[in-house]
Amino acid sequence: MPQSLSRIVVHIVFSTKNREPYLRDSGLRRELYAYMATILRDNVDSPAILINGVDDHLHGLVTLSRKFALMKVIEEAKTETSKWVKRQAPQLHGFAWQAGYGAFSVSESNIPQVRRYVENQEEHHKRITFQEEFRELCKRHRIEFDERYVWD
Repeated sequence: MPQSLSRIVVHIVFSTKNREPYLRDSGLRRELYAYMATILRDNVDSPAILINGVDDHLHGLVTLSRKFALMKVIEEAKTETSKWVKRQAPQLHGFAWQAGYGAFSVSESNIPQVRRYVENQEEHHKRITFQEEFRELCKRHRIEFDERYVWD
């Protein structure tokens, strides 16, 4: 086949380092998500369907590029947005993302459900912590992990 085609949608999740609540300001979060969407689209050809989150972590529903590895897509998004956040205010100079991330495949038929999940993060996190949520996502996707190494 002379043409390469793909549509791989992933649900990406990562936290601020040590889950520090650097992203309390909802206006900052909206700007951050818009900036991240631009980075994903322009730098790594991976358009975001939706990015949302809360004080200490975010979720991205992203169409993965066929030209870039997932690790490169996330690295670019985290690196560029970390620099951007630090420039926004003096109290944000210590901002950093955690070293790791979670990435979960999303079937085409399940995109609307995952989209609603990402949209409703603030409501969702009135009942569940980031760690509980991440454990559940890993369990649902049959990903085993060692608690000693997943949190930073």
